[in-house]
Amino acid sequence: MVSDGQVMVKFGNILAKHCLDKRCCTELLRATEHTQSINSQLSIIARVKAVTGESKASSELLLSNVQNLIQAVQHVLRAAEAACVKGLGQPSADPEEEEVAAFCQQWRKSLTQHRAKAALNSDRDELGLRKTRGAKAEPTLMSLVQEQSLWSRNIPKHPSPRKGHTVRDRHL
Repeated sequence: MVSDGQVMVKFGNILAKHCLDKRCCTELLRATEHTQSINSQLSIIARVKAVTGESKASSELLLSNVQNLIQAVQHVLRAAEAACVKGLGQPSADPEEEEVAAFCQQWRKSLTQHRAKAALNSDRDELGLRKTRGAKAEPTLMSLVQEQSLWSRNIPKHPSPRKGHTVRDRHL
């Protein structure tokens, strides 16, 4: 969990670096810093729990912190969606930055296709309002992360030729 949190922090920082909108960049950095803080707390709590053993209080504290981390990661992903929609600058030659850019472009393409289909197949009621029943929800970065996570569990991982974790190693 802690290493996945670090991957999300790295993801948020890379996106913030290339975000063209100042407000989106600020929100993304704020969400990323919050995630980093909760991630550090979780790491400390997990190490203390490993040394002190099993107790109900430490288990509850650990669980609470994991839930906070999940919410913080969701906030990073929502801020990342806003940054992607507003626009991102060109990534540098860094492979991790290119991977993040490709991931965001994949989501943006999916969102654009969804919106185009919705515009072509717009079911309207008698007042001309768009019907929401039966409409598919717009794709989110969260759903793309979950899809890749499920996909990566079914395919064996090959060791990375580079040291350390990259965004791609964790499939976000």
